[in-house]
Amino acid sequence: MANLRSLTKHFISACQLLLLLQAKVFCSQYKVGDLDAWGIPTSANPQVYAKWSKNHSFKLGDSLLFLYPPSQDSVIQVTEQSYNSCNLKDPILYMNNGNSLFNITKPGEYFFTSGEPGHCEKKQKLYIAVLSGNGSAALAPSYGPSALPDTASSPSYTTVFGNIPQPPSSSPSLGFPLFVTAVIASATWGIINAMI
Repeated sequence: MANLRSLTKHFISACQLLLLLQAKVFCSQYKVGDLDAWGIPTSANPQVYAKWSKNHSFKLGDSLLFLYPPSQDSVIQVTEQSYNSCNLKDPILYMNNGNSLFNITKPGEYFFTSGEPGHCEKKQKLYIAVLSGNGSAALAPSYGPSALPDTASSPSYTTVFGNIPQPPSSSPSLGFPLFVTAVIASATWGIINAMI
């Protein structure tokens, strides 16, 4: 009987560990602009960042990677008003190492632009909306991704390395169900432990 009790404890502990490890896997790191990276958009693709954000669905735990030459550019997080007017003064966050990682830690709208004068006016800026825990998203403003035509089926940059995978379809986050499963597993372990 004691052997069964020990085996049950180990099994449930292993299941909980696997669930916790699996929850971490569902977070993604996105390279801003994909092949275009972070820089002044070309005349052939002036809306690259608006199109890019429209084709991605961001959630808590995800991160944005901005890659750029540190001697030539930077990234700043700004308010919506500063985003619209390209005001570079008093940023919320300033990153300038060329390999800037922004971690999404709460739902809401985020506004980024280059910290270099003149770059924002040339459309080097990014708006993203992050879903809240209940799956709702803030409405995108008229300058945001919803103002663009749907071009998800044909990217505007040259395909150099083969086919470009389509963005994942919107599906509910698995974070909450995994948490509920872990709680149920803990409760089950407690009941089995009490019965044995």
